[in-house]
Amino acid sequence: MSDLLGPDLVGHAAHDDAVRRLRASYEAIPDGAPVRLAKRTTNLFRPRAATDAPGLDVSGLTGVVNVDVDPATGQATADVQGMCTYEDLVAVTLARGFIPYVVPQLRTITLGGAVTGLGIEATSFRNGLPHESVVEMDVFTGAGEVVTCSREERSDLFFAFANSYGTLGYTTRIRILLEKVPPFVRLRHLRFDDPDSAAAAIARIVDARSHDGVRVDAIDGTAFSPGEIFLTLAEFTDEPQRVSDYTGQQIYYRSIAERTTDALTMESYLWRWDTDWFWCSGAFGAQNPLIRRVWPRKHRRSDVFQRIVGLDTKYGLAHKLDVLKRNGIEKRERVIQDIEVAVDRLPEFLRWFDEAVGMRPVWLCPLRLREPDGPGSATRWPLYPLEPGTTYVNVGFWGTVAVPGDAPAGLVNRQVEEKVHELGGHKSLYSEAFYDAETFADLYNLPHLTEVKAAYDPKDRLTGLYEKAVKRR
Repeated sequence: MSDLLGPDLVGHAAHDDAVRRLRASYEAIPDGAPVRLAKRTTNLFRPRAATDAPGLDVSGLTGVVNVDVDPATGQATADVQGMCTYEDLVAVTLARGFIPYVVPQLRTITLGGAVTGLGIEATSFRNGLPHESVVEMDVFTGAGEVVTCSREERSDLFFAFANSYGTLGYTTRIRILLEKVPPFVRLRHLRFDDPDSAAAAIARIVDARSHDGVRVDAIDGTAFSPGEIFLTLAEFTDEPQRVSDYTGQQIYYRSIAERTTDALTMESYLWRWDTDWFWCSGAFGAQNPLIRRVWPRKHRRSDVFQRIVGLDTKYGLAHKLDVLKRNGIEKRERVIQDIEVAVDRLPEFLRWFDEAVGMRPVWLCPLRLREPDGPGSATRWPLYPLEPGTTYVNVGFWGTVAVPGDAPAGLVNRQVEEKVHELGGHKSLYSEAFYDAETFADLYNLPHLTEVKAAYDPKDRLTGLYEKAVKRR
């Protein structure tokens, strides 16, 4: 392997020092106190019980250790610290002509978070989910040890780590595969008038990896209404393009319905959704032309909007105003979820969603388990059992809906869970969940997780998955 050295790399010595500080912070946590990360930002949307115990010091685990390329095959890998954001990771790899196989939509998602919490993006129809391009990991376990795992070494921990959300430990180093990419991306926006034709097109394009004779390197979709659904097909290209800029006054998601073709730099394509947090920036006035002109570009970012939401959650201002305005007759329920259903069940889910929830737009992202050696070579991941050879569609919807003032907590979210379960799908656990213990254990294979957890966290220092996802601990 040849090292692609550079001043933007952390290096092994600094990494080892950071791991030593992590170990020391673990020793400072009292016995019986919850073991958590001491980090200021999060991309989770579920509240947790407060704790006064010190957290794990991961402040030195935020960079890229090194990037290597095999001279014989051209295959590149990167050793990345677990708390490195995709923004920082892409800055290092793209400067060398590479990107991770899957780059989640928001800049401040960390690689460790995406691996343990199932990130997704428009390349997932051919590259799977982020954990599927992991070669090996160093995991800081609940026992206070750093262990290396891979498909061959401690494979029980390696395969159970995806969708474990910190219940098996936290990654200090992850070696991932990188993909060689050109500097530009051409886009085609295809309109469909109903979910059936959109789902049929998704299935066809995913299988062919092309459309109208043009290669498709990435695909996602935006459903603006039941009769206005767009699929956006991306072709990575070396050919110079006249590119658009959606970090200024223009807003990316609106362009989808306004243009049939477009072009972006690779970097702009990767972060096209981040500037306006998909479409959610509108809730803060950031899409108002007058406000947008004075809103600094550097603050048009998902993490800025996330911090605003965090402050509102802490002080409950929006809820208090809502109570005054509606006088108790109605209230708003937060419905922030990503679910996956097989592509042939997508039309049924969208029709139900339009009637029962009514939130628009929604995001559509096809995915398949990665097949590194061709058909039949996909890996089954025990805590999130997707079927090999099946095309799924992630449906993302983020906002609030009106419910009766006396509605029980999570009324609409529970309905979503029930419908997804009925359709044989699954739901991501980064947000609120309301499953009963038996259903949750069946859906996310808790018996297997419990067995692996006992081996690497024998004193049960790390909070369990059901306790985190549903009990909010």
